[in-house]
Amino acid sequence: MIFLNFSKEHRMTPPGSRGIFRILAGLLLLALTPLFLTACGSAEERSVQVTSIEKLCQARVGVQIGTTTEIAINDYLKNHDCPLAERYNNSPDAIAALNQGKLDAVVMDELPAKRFVADNPGLQLLDTPFKTENYAAILPKGSEDLLHRINDIIDDVNENKIFDQLYDTYVTGTQNFHYTPTVTEGEDFVIATSPDFPPYEFYKDNRITGIEMEIAAIIADRLGMKLKIESMEFDSIINAVSSGKVQAGFSGFSKTAERARVINFTNDICATRIMVIVPSSATGFANNLSLKERFYENFIKEDRWLLLVKGLGVTIVISVFAALLGFMGGAVLATIRVLHYHTRRFAALNFLIRLYVNIIRGTPVMVQLLIIYYVIFAAVDIDKILVAIIAFGLNSMAYTTEIFRAGFMSVPKGQFEAGYALGLRPFTMIRRVIFPQALKNSLPALANEGVSLIKETSICGYIGLMDLTRGGVVIRNTTFEAFLPLLAVALIYLIIIGTLSAGVSRLERSMKKNDK
Repeated sequence: MIFLNFSKEHRMTPPGSRGIFRILAGLLLLALTPLFLTACGSAEERSVQVTSIEKLCQARVGVQIGTTTEIAINDYLKNHDCPLAERYNNSPDAIAALNQGKLDAVVMDELPAKRFVADNPGLQLLDTPFKTENYAAILPKGSEDLLHRINDIIDDVNENKIFDQLYDTYVTGTQNFHYTPTVTEGEDFVIATSPDFPPYEFYKDNRITGIEMEIAAIIADRLGMKLKIESMEFDSIINAVSSGKVQAGFSGFSKTAERARVINFTNDICATRIMVIVPSSATGFANNLSLKERFYENFIKEDRWLLLVKGLGVTIVISVFAALLGFMGGAVLATIRVLHYHTRRFAALNFLIRLYVNIIRGTPVMVQLLIIYYVIFAAVDIDKILVAIIAFGLNSMAYTTEIFRAGFMSVPKGQFEAGYALGLRPFTMIRRVIFPQALKNSLPALANEGVSLIKETSICGYIGLMDLTRGGVVIRNTTFEAFLPLLAVALIYLIIIGTLSAGVSRLERSMKKNDK
């Protein structure tokens, strides 16, 4: 439900002033929190200075979830009877934890590791690599013909030293080679990637680029197709490929027997080493940029603020239409349940509605979103925003059904009996007599459901949507700045919810005038 409300009291104070006061109070609290934490000192001190691979056993180690590096480091730690590595959704999160003293070391691939060290002066690499491995692209099972064609292209790219030119462009800076596609019309070659893995794939000038993205562009061009890149969380890419939602995945994939059971690997694109990142001193990293410089890096440079604007638009569209679906559907389902309670009709529908509500309320919304996208619509080419609207709308509908049912049941039973005595049909009585009263009684609960719905849309990145939260994550993964991008996202959510809360308060007061 889109109506929102924070307060438990509803006084005759102008809604605008109350809403603005709440927003300003929230802004002040968020702004002062990091200063308070800094003044109080770090909650954690580094316990180990890692100087060799052997010392990882005594350290707090971080790794990106779903990678072969995670498997390798945890196997190593288990074999030495050591605590397992802490898993993070992406590499920048692990680097942020290392900078903040929450980790003693982070294990990742060599080129991204070098990029992180270059951008974080307080970090360094151990001289000894942890292990070596190769990268390949991934394709769905059953696409052997496409696999053979792509393998031929990859072999040609390596034989003609194109990868070496890309390496010198993105890593050493000694060349300026960029591939320009010649195919501009026709079928799309849709790939998935997680653009937080420089120099292989990352955001620059609000577009995804990098070594693997250039190779993907070459492959698409030689296939006579246009390249279309979809950004999503790393641990969602294999699902997207295996379900056929995309035609290939490029995100530094190493070959394993487990992965090979569900997807096909191409020939090797390149070889890499797994390195260990550690602080260059026991004191860790300190960001010496001024607030103005940090603001420029996070929002002004390369027009990164546009990522938040575009994400905000997606969040608003999903929230509004999912709320409408939840509100209207919930009202209908609650009406059927209430009519069953009073008339003992619609027994089968009542049973199905109860089953639906229990299933939705008993499972996480992220699981529902993934099931709808990767299972129910696995073979359907459907817009992701529509999928998100359906998923969040169905989730909201279950909660709204029970909210409306409670509102209906709060109306005195005598009103139902009076309607029957007047000869009103059941649906007419519900629509004209009961529903207006139930809506007024249910408004605070509907507002809370609306707040939850807006915040739940922050998981859209798992199906490759660039919502508001994902926009902030992309900025954070590009600049390695944890505070400002997250603060900006939080403030935007706060402003949206505070503004709508003021509107709900006004609506409640206008509805209460009829009680006098």
